[in-house]
Amino acid sequence: MTPIHLELPLPSNLSSFRFLHKLVISGANLTGAIPAEIGDCIELKTIDLSSNSLVGSIPARIAKLQNLEELILNSNQLTGKIPVELCSCTMLKSLLLYDNRLGGSIPPEIGKLSSLEVLRAGGNKDLAGRIPDELGNCSNLTVLGLADSRVSGPLPASLGKLGKLQTLSIYTTMVSGEIPPDIGNCSELVNLYLYENSLSGSIPPELGKLQKLEQLMLWYNSLTGVIPEEIGNCSSLIRIDLSLNSLSGTIPITLGGLSELQEFMISDNNVSGSVPSNISNATNLSQLQFDKNQISGLIPPELGMLSKLTVFFAWENQLEGSIPTTLGSCSNLQSLDLSHNSLTGSIPPSLFQLRNLTKLLLISNDISGSIPPEIGNCSSLVRLRLGNNRIAGGIPKTVGGLRNLNFLDLAGLTRNENNVRRSWKPKLAIALLITVTVAMLVMGIIAVIRARRTIRDDDDSELGDLWPWQFTPFQKLSFSVDQVLRCLVDANVIGKGRSGVAYLADMDNGEVIAVKKLWPSTAARTNGCNDDKCGVRDSFSTEVKTLGSIHHKNIVRFLGCCWNRNTRLLMYDYMPNGSLGIAGSYGYIAPEYGYMMKITEKSDVYSYGVVVLEVLTGKQPIDPTIPDGIHVADWVRQKRGGIEVLDPSLLSRPESETEEMMQALGIALLCVNSSPDERPTMKDVAAMLKEIKHEREEYAKVDVLLKGSPANHFQESNSNGVPATSSSRSAMRSLNPKSNNSSFSASSLLYSSSSSAKIGFK
Repeated sequence: MTPIHLELPLPSNLSSFRFLHKLVISGANLTGAIPAEIGDCIELKTIDLSSNSLVGSIPARIAKLQNLEELILNSNQLTGKIPVELCSCTMLKSLLLYDNRLGGSIPPEIGKLSSLEVLRAGGNKDLAGRIPDELGNCSNLTVLGLADSRVSGPLPASLGKLGKLQTLSIYTTMVSGEIPPDIGNCSELVNLYLYENSLSGSIPPELGKLQKLEQLMLWYNSLTGVIPEEIGNCSSLIRIDLSLNSLSGTIPITLGGLSELQEFMISDNNVSGSVPSNISNATNLSQLQFDKNQISGLIPPELGMLSKLTVFFAWENQLEGSIPTTLGSCSNLQSLDLSHNSLTGSIPPSLFQLRNLTKLLLISNDISGSIPPEIGNCSSLVRLRLGNNRIAGGIPKTVGGLRNLNFLDLAGLTRNENNVRRSWKPKLAIALLITVTVAMLVMGIIAVIRARRTIRDDDDSELGDLWPWQFTPFQKLSFSVDQVLRCLVDANVIGKGRSGVAYLADMDNGEVIAVKKLWPSTAARTNGCNDDKCGVRDSFSTEVKTLGSIHHKNIVRFLGCCWNRNTRLLMYDYMPNGSLGIAGSYGYIAPEYGYMMKITEKSDVYSYGVVVLEVLTGKQPIDPTIPDGIHVADWVRQKRGGIEVLDPSLLSRPESETEEMMQALGIALLCVNSSPDERPTMKDVAAMLKEIKHEREEYAKVDVLLKGSPANHFQESNSNGVPATSSSRSAMRSLNPKSNNSSFSASSLLYSSSSSAKIGFK
């Protein structure tokens, strides 16, 4: 069936159709409000006005429809509250209100709808308040979806009374407290989506009673304690994602009994102990991710029995020993990341028999030996990172045949020429000793000369009688050079940098300025020449005259300069959060600028990140539409990187492009990290941006910056004819406020991370 785009409002004379049983106008671009007269069609059993552009509130007169079984109003622009009067529709089985703009709270009276089977009200950003205990009285409920809303408070224990519940989808909300053990009584539960909340406490062992549970998604909460062994009793489990919590303990050996398990993800926790070898009994495993934990011991050779494994992430743990050669038997393996461990031995040649392998990352281990020539067999290899190991020898010629390779990191690779190395060791040691001795002697002489020059320069700075000061103002000033000189004391120093020292100067008239005392000119100090011979002052004078002629609202105002034989002073307006080290626009300047004058290449990375945020959000760095005048980067973080931060004009783009924009947003947030050390280099940024498109095209299911595509059965309709929804993860791990690890910020995107995706029901 082809949808008809009517672009018309619903007619108000619906009362003429008193005996109408079904009203289905879905996806027709209907506009306007739902007429109250719809309540006069007393025989109506089904109302489906979903996926239109309807506005206004839900008419309370719908409560007159005593025979109504299905009210489907999702994916519109409806506002107002959920009408309490709906509780009068006692025959109601399906109530679908998700993806609107409804507000208020969930009426407790809905608990009176004993026939209700499906309640989906997620995707309403203003829907708030607690989840009513009365929902536990809807004994026929099979689907409860309140995701992506502002519902808060604890999960009601009364949910445990829903014996027919199949899907509980309350993710990306403000729900807190512990997971009620009573949920273990929902014996028909298949899907449990509670991720991206503020849940705390431990995972109830009672969940182990859920024999039909297939999806256990609890990532991005504040859960503590151990992973219950009882989870191994959930024999139908297909996906477990407990990433981004604070779980401890060990990986339960009972997981080996889950024959249906396809994905096991516990990234970014505090899990310790070893990897149980019997996990290889879960022969359907396709994703195994336990990166960023404290797991130690050996990698079990038995993992080679997992023939369906596509992703194996174990980076940033404490793994030891060699890489098992048996991993070469994982014929479907696409991404292998064992970086930042203590692995030894050589790279097994068997790994390069994996025709589907696209990523091999073994960064920062203690791996030795050479790169096997078999690497040329990995025709699908896109990224190869072996840096910071003890790998020696040359680069195999077969690497040249890897046409898909776009990222090669062999940092630290050395030539393995033992004889030459031995013969050169004594000579090298002698040469280094002589070089160091001479260098120390020269540095000592230079230090003595420089100290004497500095003393003389300081004297020159203060003795205006011997070396008179020249003063060039560029604004109308009401203070003298003498007042400025009196403030050049250590107590007033507010920053030091490569170019000079910055002082805070209080003038007699109450004016506060910033004075930058430049270090003496290198040419003058080296040659000992005066100003006329060297031309230092002439050049300086020309530069400051140019600077003084610039007038712009985004440039720090230059007041003037003064100098004598060896000292040069620049005077600026004092700006508590400004910069004397660079002239730049507000909002684009990295926080380490200011008066500390710490300018590095990472400062440019910050500015680049701001520009990317500006392009994607459509907002200036300091935008009048952002409340409280906060920076656009802080605003995006407050929004947790949700899709609503994008420029509204971009939201009509195809889903694949939207996801790429969200991934670029995550990279931008790495760039604007307040700590320069935790920002990626521009080389890394370029690699991440280049990879976004490549990831989507080559393997859209398996790596860090990918769209998390749900399994096929999530694309089918559920038992109620309502298709399950999925979308990209709203906040990449760069938005995780619980992690301040520098290796996380850059490497979690550049290396790999959990590929959890937003899947579930709203």
